[in-house]
Amino acid sequence: MSDLTIHPVENGVILAELSRPPENLFSIELCGQLAAVLDDPPEGAHVLRLRATGDVFCLGRDRGGSTPAEVRAEAEALAGLTRSAQRTRLVTVAEVQGDAAGFGVGLVAAFDVSVAVRDAAFRFPEVGIGLAPALVLAWLPRVVGRRKAFWLTATGEPLAAEQAAALGLLNEVVDTRDALTKRVDDMVAQLRARSPRVHGDIKDMLRVFGDVGDERALDVSIDRLVVGSLRRGEG
Repeated sequence: MSDLTIHPVENGVILAELSRPPENLFSIELCGQLAAVLDDPPEGAHVLRLRATGDVFCLGRDRGGSTPAEVRAEAEALAGLTRSAQRTRLVTVAEVQGDAAGFGVGLVAAFDVSVAVRDAAFRFPEVGIGLAPALVLAWLPRVVGRRKAFWLTATGEPLAAEQAAALGLLNEVVDTRDALTKRVDDMVAQLRARSPRVHGDIKDMLRVFGDVGDERALDVSIDRLVVGSLRRGEG
């Protein structure tokens, strides 16, 4: 298995497995590899399921850059993968079998569905190395609120999985890894029973409506409803 193995589509599902022990860090190359699948999914793909091997899910990113250009390239790769996860028409599912930190938490939050084991912890440790996590702060306040976002990033205090779910970073928490696999299997099956086109439309509307005020969102929704009604029955 390579650092990131992208399996062929099977029953509409792409399985992506991250195996880069011990911390499962994302590099520029891995960001590009996963973003390419999200941006241009293979024929017949509906769901992308991301899992990791080992004790942790993902503890962040490589910090190999030493020059401004190298650091910028790393940041652009991370931002690019986050955008791809938000914009893809694939339904994205994260199977979180262990701790996540920094960019790892960002991936969990950017995916449409995320489920974690109960003993997983989630944290933003950048303050410990003298860094304000700019990429995290681009999205975290909208999920957990400004005050909680400040506290989590200003202290690096870990969140238990139950707390992460209560704040909206996770859909569900399960007790064991076996239960995690079974629950994600069930959720993927539920998703696969519905229309990939409709799921793509839902994701697009959530993104568009989230960027405008309520009044504008209602105006846009009229056109979307008309188009969607006329397209009913399409694959």
